[in-house]
Amino acid sequence: MIRSMTGFASGSGALTPHSWAWEIRAVNGKGLDLRLRVPDWIDGLEIALRKQLSDALVRGNVTCNLRMTRDEGSGTLGVNAVQLDAVLDALHEIEARAMDAGVSLAPSKATDIVTMRGVLEQAPQVDDVPALSAALQEDFATILADFNSMRVNEGAALDQVLRSQLTEIEELTGRAKLVAAQRKDEMARILKRNLARVLDNSDGVDENRLAQELAIIAVKSDVTEEIDRLHAHINAARELLHHGGPVGRKLDFLMQEFNREANTLCSKAQDTDLTQIGLALKAIIDQMREQVQNVE
Repeated sequence: MIRSMTGFASGSGALTPHSWAWEIRAVNGKGLDLRLRVPDWIDGLEIALRKQLSDALVRGNVTCNLRMTRDEGSGTLGVNAVQLDAVLDALHEIEARAMDAGVSLAPSKATDIVTMRGVLEQAPQVDDVPALSAALQEDFATILADFNSMRVNEGAALDQVLRSQLTEIEELTGRAKLVAAQRKDEMARILKRNLARVLDNSDGVDENRLAQELAIIAVKSDVTEEIDRLHAHINAARELLHHGGPVGRKLDFLMQEFNREANTLCSKAQDTDLTQIGLALKAIIDQMREQVQNVE
């Protein structure tokens, strides 16, 4: 199955305290152009993602974005021993002075102490970067599979369009062959009439040169080779579609050959019907060439 170069996929994941969102987009390109935007503090991540993309894709301008967020409130609570000691010392001093002044104070409770500023604090979360990188790479493999699945689906639609266009080209080529055969006798009569006219006025003309010129005229009016080559190109294109894979470059080259034969057919036509067929061929070939630009 052929694949389209265009595609899109997105997804999200999480590994406490981090969460992330992926987005992959691709458009047509002559080669494989990868543009990644990923956090540079995750060592080796970009290299690993590039390898996954390079292994899975052949052509296209591909953009991959990774947006990450961190839940700063996900750490555990801990006692700040230094601050607690300071608070306890302050309470002790206050109680001692109150006793000296004859003032009675209610006993302090633990719940009163923990609410004092700085006694309880959020313990810093230490990132396990290797584990995070591994989780991201595993998640990315799933996103990349979805991305390629979309390219395959679009490729299936492209395959149907291209096969339909090849059928139309084949039908037009068959009509061109029929018209060329029907005009063969007429072209022969025209050639004989021109030959007789030339011979009647050929005193002193080099017979070999005359024969060469007449042969050139005959060749220029014969479209058999062009028709045969068009049929060969049709078969070659169908073979490429049958085998599938990254055949976009080969199909693009074939489209140039298709167009060359159609142009030559028009220039040799010397017949209204054959010229119309040649123009129709050029139109459908141009439409097919536009579709081929999407094939990987």
